[in-house]
Amino acid sequence: MSDELPNRIEALLFSEGGPIAKKKLAQLLDSDVEAINVAAQTLSTNLGGRGLALIQSETELALAVQGSLKDTIEKAYERDLGREIGDAGLEALTIVLYRGPSTRSQIDYIRGVNTSSTIRTLTARGLIERTANPEDAREYLYRPTTELLAHLGVRTAHELPDYAKIASELAAFEREQTGPFEDHAGDTGSTEISQ
Repeated sequence: MSDELPNRIEALLFSEGGPIAKKKLAQLLDSDVEAINVAAQTLSTNLGGRGLALIQSETELALAVQGSLKDTIEKAYERDLGREIGDAGLEALTIVLYRGPSTRSQIDYIRGVNTSSTIRTLTARGLIERTANPEDAREYLYRPTTELLAHLGVRTAHELPDYAKIASELAAFEREQTGPFEDHAGDTGSTEISQ
């Protein structure tokens, strides 16, 4: 087994941000499941005493916070959940609701400021969710959760007040700018609540 395989598994698990099937890891790393299992044991040992742990089932691997650090993470999230979302949170929510699925850099671009902590707070509160970006695996898309839409009393973002007007104004703003997101200006996808 290559000493590099455990590191490559760790990198893929970190970039995915969730569990990956061992079969998929074997395909991605041009290996086999048996080698993945052996490398997973090495990775698990290597992570000992650090902030992360390797979680294993028969079919999947994932990275998670070490159990001994659970209180640290809970306190950090409690602080985020205890804060008001404020104007910054409302602006970011408006962009995600009226523009449709957006990357953090697109939200930053429209707002004109860094929104990392705002997005973290909105995600922790279950108002927006992070999903894979099919156009760029290096970035995530943020979209409204079904819980947010239900709380607002709508089935899709298209039912929000003045949706067509605000969505077209956002699209026009992006078209007028000479930024990198002109091609995505008309992307106003929506999330629906199953009936």
